[in-house]
Amino acid sequence: MSKIVQLKAASRARAGKGASRAVRREGLIPGVVYGDRQEPQLVSLTYGDVLPHVETGRFLSTLIDLDVDGKTVRAIPRDVQFEPVRDFIIHIDFLRLGKEARIKVNVPVHFTGQDVAPGIKQGGTLNIVSHSVALNCSANLIPDEISVDVSGMQIGQSIHLSNISLPEGVTSAALDDVTLCAITAQAKEEEAPAEAATAEVPATNQKAPAAAAAAPAAGAKGAAPAKGAAPAAAAPAKKK
Repeated sequence: MSKIVQLKAASRARAGKGASRAVRREGLIPGVVYGDRQEPQLVSLTYGDVLPHVETGRFLSTLIDLDVDGKTVRAIPRDVQFEPVRDFIIHIDFLRLGKEARIKVNVPVHFTGQDVAPGIKQGGTLNIVSHSVALNCSANLIPDEISVDVSGMQIGQSIHLSNISLPEGVTSAALDDVTLCAITAQAKEEEAPAEAATAEVPATNQKAPAAAAAAPAAGAKGAAPAKGAAPAAAAPAKKK
């Protein structure tokens, strides 16, 4: 189950963009704690304390004990806002958790057994469909991860969330049965068509019929006139 992270925070009185910018200039992160039928509480946190937990990729499913001016508040992060250009944290929203609270969280999925899966050994590929799943659970019993063993999978098989034994008190928050992964056969490259038995001769290599072979040589004795040609003039008679 998820461990509880301890973070120190200080309450702040002013809200608004100007007040938040002033907090960030001091190297702090502005935030708000809401929920559990109580008034929202404005807080600020030290940037260097928060950043390592955000970088784990599991911050939004991590229980936080916020020490706000000496008073501990159990909460869970609901939203982390980043500055779009420089990509640093500019605001955090926390959901205050009461006793026996149940919440919806996204829990990462971890896959094992790829090295021995028969389908992968036969040339198949493991396609991961869901890297995390939405779960409903007690605020005090959030799973660190959902482990999926693929060591027995064959090509064409898939694993759904319904195939996984979830911890007691943990249920799926999705309306349908979530597909977690599948092993598929690698697509074969389409073979090039076979070359024709007799290749066409390029036009530049084809020989034009010789004109001389098509028609008799001009002036050849006894040659018949070409079709449609005027008859040749008779030679003048010799004078006696």
